[in-house]
Amino acid sequence: MTTTPCVLALDVGGTFMKGAVVGREGVIRHEMRAPTPQRVSVGQGLDEIAGQLRSMLELARDLQLEVVGVCVAVPGIVDEASGTIRYAASLGWPEVPVSQELSSRLDRQVLIAHDVRAGGLAESRVGASVGVRDSLFVAVGTGISAALVVDGSPVSAGGMAGEIGHVTVPDQATTCVCGRHGCLESVASASAIARAYGDLSGTEVAGAVEVADRVRAGDPTAAAVWERATDALGAVLASCAAVLGSQVVVVGGGLSRAGPLLVEPLTRRLIDRMGAAPAPRVVSAVLGDAAGCLGAAMLAWRSTDARTHA
Repeated sequence: MTTTPCVLALDVGGTFMKGAVVGREGVIRHEMRAPTPQRVSVGQGLDEIAGQLRSMLELARDLQLEVVGVCVAVPGIVDEASGTIRYAASLGWPEVPVSQELSSRLDRQVLIAHDVRAGGLAESRVGASVGVRDSLFVAVGTGISAALVVDGSPVSAGGMAGEIGHVTVPDQATTCVCGRHGCLESVASASAIARAYGDLSGTEVAGAVEVADRVRAGDPTAAAVWERATDALGAVLASCAAVLGSQVVVVGGGLSRAGPLLVEPLTRRLIDRMGAAPAPRVVSAVLGDAAGCLGAAMLAWRSTDARTHA
């Protein structure tokens, strides 16, 4: 009996793991969603991730699909070449050889990818920056990270490329979770925006999207918090774009739901800060929380093709 090839992709997010069985042309044959392991040991966390992959393998077999590649997108400082998470604060994992550990558990090769770099790749292939060879994808959520796509390929640099969340913003003294002061993440992340509004107004909000709603309603405190955040984010993105020659900045993550309220001030700030250099367009991501999983699938197919043609 002839089987159709497919790959497995799993995006390990802070709250949920999102998985998919993906065909050659990006056709999703099945999707799954499960809670990300919380407050467990590294071994237990890896066991749970491996368990989800086993379930997906069984499902692929039931669908008469042949799994030819597996890729897992993970957060943190990720060295894809060695298959290692150098540090992942959200998982509490320091220096974990994830590829080796998962490959051993499944008895098949498992690639790992950085979640934001995988998302940036997907947005550049089938999302907001299709056809653009040089783009910058920035995920603004609980933290801030970026994916650099240069000449059509994501840049890893040993896992350190795109770690803009801990760049120091001038004239900011907010304490960051890393222990330093004035990091971009401590000013412009979704969590920082919500926290700053609560501190200044005395009113607790559910998140940054609620702060955005208050900006639209004319709340001056919300407007001041939003301006400070977008100014800081715009300053760092302008520096990145000037160095990389990015044509498009794609804003993803939870804060991207603010839409024009985020895109428009960032556009103005990039134009103001880049002077004679052409400022990149700023657009909202279009793939939502599917980006990391789709990017992981693309990387799995790329690796499979490389093996086939070696």
